[in-house]
Amino acid sequence: MIPPKRVKLVEVGPRDGLQNEATPVATEVKIELINRLADAGLPVIEATAFVSPKWVPQMADNTQVMAGIRRKPGVAYPVLVPNRKGLDAAIAAGAGEVVVFSAATESFSRRNTNCSIAEGLARFSEVCEEAIARGLRVRGDISVCLGCPYEGEVRPEAVVRVARELEAMGCYEITICDTIGTGTPGKARAVFEAVSQYIPVKHLAGHFHDTYGQALANIYAALECGVAAFDSSVAGLGGCPYAKGATGNVATEDVLYMLNGLGIETGVDIDKLIAAGKYICDVLGRPTHSRAARAIAAKAAV
Repeated sequence: MIPPKRVKLVEVGPRDGLQNEATPVATEVKIELINRLADAGLPVIEATAFVSPKWVPQMADNTQVMAGIRRKPGVAYPVLVPNRKGLDAAIAAGAGEVVVFSAATESFSRRNTNCSIAEGLARFSEVCEEAIARGLRVRGDISVCLGCPYEGEVRPEAVVRVARELEAMGCYEITICDTIGTGTPGKARAVFEAVSQYIPVKHLAGHFHDTYGQALANIYAALECGVAAFDSSVAGLGGCPYAKGATGNVATEDVLYMLNGLGIETGVDIDKLIAAGKYICDVLGRPTHSRAARAIAAKAAV
């Protein structure tokens, strides 16, 4: 299949990237980061999560973040919701799009959400029905599609089964996630080819972590399958608390540099994106994980 001419980058840094930070990140910092990312041209920015502050304290300011961001026309600001209570809170905060999530393995589902895959999907069926009835768009994420920290290899058929359930609930886009970054291009291609037999590839997205340095290669493999939407995190922020040693999401700057080199349009300004990454890294007090950002900054300093 011919790679797409344009790709949608879904920025997950403000939510997935910051949710596991040990030190609280100020609400005004999150708001400023989101606004900078929107100004850089990111069309979708996962803003926050309406989850229990007991389990994810970094997202306790979700309502304040949604109230404080400068909503740019044409930009979507989806939020993660785990259940009906989270959905109700998200709607009250003015969310126009929500993200629900499942897993490709039973072990990960139970460790991550304390329920089986079937129980989780049943919960999200109600969430999707109500969200769609209220005019919200729903995106569905599937964790550990290319490898599980508890069960190891994951068969593509397991991913297909969950993807079809999410599609039946009305999810407009389904994200195949390599949550712990163990995937390789061959595995990525196999799972996208398997899922696309049942769900049009235009409704699929990829989410890759770079634990083994395979994220860009996996994205390229997905591009060859026709996938035209990818999650990424500015400065490579984030990780998986359920997978020892799992590093952050692939850096948005690195993905953009590769796509620019391939002549694939995104609408994102790489200089403004790098500046946004520098902003949050300065606040967190650590260097960016983006190789492209480091290289471009070093070249500019010469």
